Amino acid sequence: MVNGTTMTISTTVGEVNLEKTTVRRRAGWLAAAVVVMAGGVVAPGHLTAQDELPGVELGLVYANSYRPALALQPFSGSFGGEAVASQVEAIVGRDLRYSDRFEVLDSLPAGLVGSEVDYSLWDRLGAVWLVTGEVEGTGDGYVLVLELHDVVYGEVRERGRFRLPNSLDSDFRMSVHRTSDEVVTWATGDPGMAASRIVFTMGNSQGGKEVYAIDSDGENLRQVTDYGDLVESPTWSPDARRVAFTSWKSGVPRIYETDLYGGNERMLPAARGDGDYISPTYHPDGNVLAFSVLGSNAQSGIFTYDLERDCCLSYLSGGPWYDLSPTYSPDGRWLAFNTLRFGTAVPQVMMMPAEGGSAETLSPYEYGSGGFYAAPDWSPTGDLVAFHGRIDRRGRYHILVANLEDGGRVLRQLTSEGNNEAPSWAPDGRHLVFVGERRWGHGLMVVDIATGNVRSLLSGQRVGLPDWSPALPPT
Repeated sequence: MVNGTTMTISTTVGEVNLEKTTVRRRAGWLAAAVVVMAGGVVAPGHLTAQDELPGVELGLVYANSYRPALALQPFSGSFGGEAVASQVEAIVGRDLRYSDRFEVLDSLPAGLVGSEVDYSLWDRLGAVWLVTGEVEGTGDGYVLVLELHDVVYGEVRERGRFRLPNSLDSDFRMSVHRTSDEVVTWATGDPGMAASRIVFTMGNSQGGKEVYAIDSDGENLRQVTDYGDLVESPTWSPDARRVAFTSWKSGVPRIYETDLYGGNERMLPAARGDGDYISPTYHPDGNVLAFSVLGSNAQSGIFTYDLERDCCLSYLSGGPWYDLSPTYSPDGRWLAFNTLRFGTAVPQVMMMPAEGGSAETLSPYEYGSGGFYAAPDWSPTGDLVAFHGRIDRRGRYHILVANLEDGGRVLRQLTSEGNNEAPSWAPDGRHLVFVGERRWGHGLMVVDIATGNVRSLLSGQRVGLPDWSPALPPT
């Protein structure tokens, strides 16, 4: 079937344009955008009959997957590493808990620092895996020596030495996250997601929006843009060094790309001369951006632009309706996107070849029926596409996942309460970040598609359009 993925982000253009009253309006596309994009305040609550989606598996049925018990022996230190050993241990422990692959044991016996591993003791405590660590000072930083022990067989399964910068270095925590991902891979053979960040939009006191970034564990919140205007739909490049987004700082929506490490920024030229350029996403090779142009007198729809050659605008799809919010498969062969071709009141999710062509519907649309499905994002594993949806103009949005291996005929519903929008995949292909609304307010939330575990990443803030990065390389 289809192999592929991408990181993308769909945009709440309708919401943005309602706020940006000085931007010129086009009645047709504005009405369409307001309907297509997730927006509006919906009262939180539990799943009710009006939330049931046709063709969707309800009840949040999760397989009872086995999660082995994992313990961390308190980390030791030497040559100055004692100063940060407990901090490193705490980061690793939380990362492994957030991986949702282990039952991490708490309340362990004291006095285990520096002791030899007693496999019989850990076996009596119920541990299947044991992680031990020692932090060695090296003058300009540290070396973390990690071991993964198989308690059942009484042996060291893996061992590694990882260089960490000084604890005051901005990359210190991320370096520890990378070691946590190694432990996940050692134990499961699958990638972790700790060494990653999420970009998203958040409002300011002046009524604008800026792009922010936050680590996968909810730490290290920082502001990325400072335009004093509206910024929307941030998306990561495949090398996790660049972020593209839409900004109104020139007066009209245009797409910008910024280098997070070099600080360089550029604006994509408005090759068509008019129209609003929104919802960018990178091709997996990092050299091409796909995005939507809305309201152009020449032609509206999904286009691509060659970043490497800085030229060559190419038209993929569109028409008297609007196609927008594209997302690539990981092999770059396919695009999923939003469309209004069935009517402005029933936005749907479709997929087509990456070079354009015939499209097929992924969302559960039936002619003459309702349905509101938006914000598609393609999984790194290539077999899943996530989006949010509801069956009519009322009710709550829920996070849905279509499995392409069965043709997307049956969807899984991952949320059961409140309002849930704009999902984006983690680099492990197992977790999704989304915008959640609960009784306590708004924020970013993370769901594990294997267990259904949900955690809050950032609470008490009106946020939008998150996009989860690939695994971050060392700086």
